[in-house]
Amino acid sequence: MLSVVTTNAKVSKKVKEQVAGIEGSKVERVAVGQMPLVDEAAAFLQGYMEPAEWREDFQGPVLEEELGRFWTPSTKKPTMLFLVVMVSFHLVKQSDTCSSLPRLSLDGDYIVGGLFQLHEKYGGTGPATDTENRKPEVLQCHRFKFSSASYQQIQVMRFAIEEINNSSLLLPGVSLGYEIFDYCSDLLSYGAALDFLTQKGRGGIPVWNGTNYRPKVISVTGPFGSSQTISVAPLYMSEMIPMVTHGASSVQLSSKNRFPSFFRTIPSDKYQVESIVRILRQFNWNWVAFIGGDNDYSRDALTVFQDKIRPANICLAYQDTIPQNQSFIGRLFNNIAMFNVQVIVVFANVEFVIPFIQKAIDLRVKEKIWIASETWSMNQELIKKSQIERIGTVLGVTVQRHKDLRGFDEFINNTVKSRHENACTDMDLKERCGQICSDCNSTSAQTIIEEDPTYSFVIYSAVYAVAHALHSVLQCGTRNCANSEIIAYPYMVTEALKQVKFKLDNQSIEFDENGDPPAHYDIVHWDCKNKTCSNVDIGSYVTNPTPSFHINETLIHWFEGTKAPVLQCSSECKSGSRRVQTGFHTCCFECEICSDGKYINHTADPYSCIACQKDEWARNGSTSCTKRSIEYLHSDASLAIFLMFQASSIILISMAILVLFLCKKDTPVVKSAGGRLCFFMLCCLSMSSISVFLHIGKPTEAICTVRNSVFVVFYVACLSCLAVRSFQIVCIFKMAAKLPKAYDFWVKHGGQWITIITTTVIMLFLCILWIAIEGPRPNQITLYSEIILDCTYGVIPIFYVIVLFAVLLGIACFSFAYMGTDLPKNYNEGKSITFSLLIFFISWVISLTVHLSTKGKHTLSVNPFSVVCSLYGILFGYFFPKCYIIIITPERNTAAYFQTAIQSYTLQPR
Repeated sequence: MLSVVTTNAKVSKKVKEQVAGIEGSKVERVAVGQMPLVDEAAAFLQGYMEPAEWREDFQGPVLEEELGRFWTPSTKKPTMLFLVVMVSFHLVKQSDTCSSLPRLSLDGDYIVGGLFQLHEKYGGTGPATDTENRKPEVLQCHRFKFSSASYQQIQVMRFAIEEINNSSLLLPGVSLGYEIFDYCSDLLSYGAALDFLTQKGRGGIPVWNGTNYRPKVISVTGPFGSSQTISVAPLYMSEMIPMVTHGASSVQLSSKNRFPSFFRTIPSDKYQVESIVRILRQFNWNWVAFIGGDNDYSRDALTVFQDKIRPANICLAYQDTIPQNQSFIGRLFNNIAMFNVQVIVVFANVEFVIPFIQKAIDLRVKEKIWIASETWSMNQELIKKSQIERIGTVLGVTVQRHKDLRGFDEFINNTVKSRHENACTDMDLKERCGQICSDCNSTSAQTIIEEDPTYSFVIYSAVYAVAHALHSVLQCGTRNCANSEIIAYPYMVTEALKQVKFKLDNQSIEFDENGDPPAHYDIVHWDCKNKTCSNVDIGSYVTNPTPSFHINETLIHWFEGTKAPVLQCSSECKSGSRRVQTGFHTCCFECEICSDGKYINHTADPYSCIACQKDEWARNGSTSCTKRSIEYLHSDASLAIFLMFQASSIILISMAILVLFLCKKDTPVVKSAGGRLCFFMLCCLSMSSISVFLHIGKPTEAICTVRNSVFVVFYVACLSCLAVRSFQIVCIFKMAAKLPKAYDFWVKHGGQWITIITTTVIMLFLCILWIAIEGPRPNQITLYSEIILDCTYGVIPIFYVIVLFAVLLGIACFSFAYMGTDLPKNYNEGKSITFSLLIFFISWVISLTVHLSTKGKHTLSVNPFSVVCSLYGILFGYFFPKCYIIIITPERNTAAYFQTAIQSYTLQPR
């Protein structure tokens, strides 16, 4: 204990000296805050000061002043150092030692301490079960429910140590001993935990004096629970006594700042939670409840679980803690039913799970999916409960199980045969230490052997890890230890454990930088047939060397049907629909189909429809976008070939007519058609047809600039010729006699050419102005599934002026032509010109209508098609009839014939 105090009269002085000595010792590091104390601990310590004997020992201002230094001002709770001081003084007053469990101690060169929860709080009777608001007295663990599973674990530790002692390869010539205590309470079993800190061979916890302090034990195995371990671990961390536990899996214990000498052979709960999340993802279950116990094991797992389910798109519908008062457990099932949760993750120690599952059976809870943590997935008491098969399908995670430890059954049989009761006879010792186990003697060998073997190998490997570390510290070989003068201290073993790596039963045993082993879990299923359930391995999850997870679904017998039930808050949306969240949880949603031009990537974001890129398109309800096709009049397209053929034909026909007219330029037909004016018109028609070729192929800035201008300038020149020709004929027959001077002025001053040149120059000026300010440019017209490459119209007002000018010229030409429809047939150009202009107007009205009503790649051919029609209209309407007379009926191409026609017209009554 702290130091030997022989008389009460000197207590205050001694306390002052001890506190001053401890203040600079290693124990002070515990006071810095390694262990969080709860209200129960504070009440426990205050209770030690209540008896009269304590008031006598600890009265006076000196003690009050010194102990006040260890009392936390903010919370008025004692620090860890104060806990050590007070409990140790109390133990010193009563005894110099605390006896371990009968038959569960063995002397040796180095002692391995064991803390096992041989008696569990749940299910016990009597005052020992009331740990709240009770006076601080030694807890009578034997009044709790005896745990045959823990007793089996104790035997595994004994078996491992005796096997090592009998080995000639590991620790040759060095014997290991053990002292095992029943650690049934987090806070009220400190007497057993502190016993390991007593100085080897002397008893008592010494005041640090600068020399190496050698405690009774070289390492500690246990306790099993995370909360128990977190509570007691700081006592051993201060002296770097290695703790190698087999059941404390809380993620807190991976912190080397808080637990520098902590190691474990069971994986961290971080990996267990990850395996549970993988099970949920395997079956697409995203609406779950998480039920835990009131301890660090469950609370830490819940924190990790909440972090892991977010990226997995799993929603925590309901979370609660199993109450210690069993009458309140029914409330949990009411809430689970209210939230319509069918998948329940129960991550709690077995003392919480047993009453919880029993309540589920009593309430006739059925057709649920239960996900069991490693603490109860293999529990034989639960799996053998009556009507357990009714609750639904149970899937669980358990640490990797190995074959039965070779020789363990024989060891148990020999132990049971040779044991005899050797309990404490000193009643004072019984009341103080509480290390009584009457059930140990009545437990049969068969009961021990048939217990859940889940933790057998991890306990076995924990003991062997300590032995290998000690083997390294003592520099042992295969036959003996090199230097018998070497004394191993706990901190040496701690350092050696960091480097430990060995094979045990073909399993690699090693620790990472956090003191954690590689994770290897088995996935189990409670297979219930004929009202009898058994554990069946259905898969595994390992992290070393790379994470690997698999489940054989064919081995699972579901509570209904042969396939895994679909258990989700909302059914998955159909392909191409997005989720619209309807509440707090992302798993509850409605479905909305994505509109045109948008798609959804369910893997990346199932809640958003994403707009396609500018060059992409998508139908409504799409899961991806498709590249829009680039459309223009390709030169190898059949329509483009047709248009180019027609344009080429116009040029050839125009040239042929030009040659014909040159040959017959002195004939009446050529003269009546305009003579030299015809040659100009035919050249303009040929030039206009060039614009058709400029509509073929991918439009460029140069092509867009000239293609419309080329057509409109030369076509307007051609229209000017037709207008002038129509006007001249009307003037000759109807106006020359009435206005002879005006007609003479028109003829003498070349009125027709002035008019043609003027209109052509005006149009040319307008086109140059159009191009100079902002002419047509290449343009992309994005449609549903295609991008149309076309040209813009440049400055729209100027474009409208150009169109208006051409239309007005056409109307004027049409008017003059219509006025001459009653002239002699040989001079009747009106019908031909009228026909040509009708084709012109009709083709461009159709072109305008198509552009305004439809969009698509076929509209690209409308403009060149209108150009071809307009040019063919003049050729067929104006020139072909004259070619017909010249070639087919030459007898009509004579002066006499024309004179006869004129005389006939003049003799007609008006």
